[in-house]
Amino acid sequence: MLSVARSPLALAIQIGFFGLNAFGLVTATIYSSKTPNLYENNLHHKLGWAITWILFVQIVIGLLRFCTTGEARAEADKDERLGFLPISTHHMNGYQQMHPGSVASMHRYSHDSGHGTGSDSSRCSSFAGLDEEKDEGSPHLNHHFGDDHIDHARGRGWLGVLAVERALLHVGRLVPSQLMKTLNLFYDSVDILILIFGFILILSGFITYAGIFKGSNIFNGLAHSVKGGIFFWYGLLTLGRWMGCFAEYGWAWNARPPVGIVSVRKAKVPSAEFVESFVIFLYGSTNVFLEHLAAWGGAWTAQDLEHVSISIMFLGGGLCGMLIESRRVRDLLNASLARWNACQQDPHTSNEPWQPPKTYSFPMNPIPGLIILLLGLMMSSHHQHSMVSTMVHKQWGTLFVGFALARGVTYILTYLSPPSSYLPPRPPSEIISSFCLISGGLIFIASNKDTVAALERHDLNAMFLFAVTVGWTAFLMAWQIIVLAIKGWAVRRRQLANQPTRGTLA
Repeated sequence: MLSVARSPLALAIQIGFFGLNAFGLVTATIYSSKTPNLYENNLHHKLGWAITWILFVQIVIGLLRFCTTGEARAEADKDERLGFLPISTHHMNGYQQMHPGSVASMHRYSHDSGHGTGSDSSRCSSFAGLDEEKDEGSPHLNHHFGDDHIDHARGRGWLGVLAVERALLHVGRLVPSQLMKTLNLFYDSVDILILIFGFILILSGFITYAGIFKGSNIFNGLAHSVKGGIFFWYGLLTLGRWMGCFAEYGWAWNARPPVGIVSVRKAKVPSAEFVESFVIFLYGSTNVFLEHLAAWGGAWTAQDLEHVSISIMFLGGGLCGMLIESRRVRDLLNASLARWNACQQDPHTSNEPWQPPKTYSFPMNPIPGLIILLLGLMMSSHHQHSMVSTMVHKQWGTLFVGFALARGVTYILTYLSPPSSYLPPRPPSEIISSFCLISGGLIFIASNKDTVAALERHDLNAMFLFAVTVGWTAFLMAWQIIVLAIKGWAVRRRQLANQPTRGTLA
């Protein structure tokens, strides 16, 4: 979050995290060298090293960005200004008349009148006791407190080592601008994908530690992990929307800001309901061909056909949802009425009845909620090979039904009072929606054959899994709120640091 907020503290946190991760890698390597490999060719080991190197490259790019975007130089200038005083030309001339020989050791950065040539545009006040004079960008005067003082000031950069900053700044100057744009794109992409990388690493670590998903069970395990993971992240995004994330796209249940407040690119981003419908459509269109993968070449069973029918429901429902969100389709549906209005138009009649309803300004698409509601009902009565497995499936199916009902409450609230503010209204029903999706997704992942077999083998019932999952869900939601609050603090801190300051000298 600090990196997304462009906080200068992000690089320090990244370096600290990488050092902690390196310590863990060393201890894990020592442990692995003294123990047998009980899970040959597992994904967790390879993926861990790959992501470690990706993080290392991101930190290197972060160092280059720090030294080439002006942040390091701004820090150095801030320290050097400890030996400089902002003095206007008028007061400088007065001081020279009072002390003609005391300014021989002083010089300016520029050789003009001293107005508008400063390195910053902040407004500074002059000496105390004199009339206040506001000069834009007053020049900084070097008082030459000695070379030792200046070297000490310059050495107090963010990195703390002047030689390192100079070396990185020199390397940054050698990097072509086009290459730096590509590196910046890689850096920003890692910022977005790092959370998914971490989720995959944690999940694969549990799988490797438990020794599950071996042989033909890998298809069942992958199906539950991928599908449950989608709903898990859907819940995290739903909670993020409630907190105000993506408000610039109108995704936070707020009124979409027009062009001028946001860029043209952001104004053209489709609605959140369109994206949800597209994901549902993509899920159904790809899953149609994967439902029989575990029994490839064998006879189709009734359960296979049931799963394919669910995929077709997702495909058709997602397509229907995208059509509902299309403005072009909406205009075509209103074409006959618009033509009748044009023929019957009367200049003496008010045009207000022909204005678009207020509900047109905000997407209210129940299709995503309806599809997940039906999926929850199906899974709540889905026959399984054991009672524990049936109860586990019923748990996450019921949670998905709870999400659909809570989303319905959200649409009722927004229909009765369409949003008119660009700020997020934070409907309380969306907290329930996110909770149901996160916990339901986690139980979905755990409802695979190997995990259920482990529960039965250790004489654990389905309620044990449910209690652990909802507990971790509540903690995870609290953690997400804290992390996004830290991001807001970092953004505000950076804004305050960039605001013009007024300096006084007594």
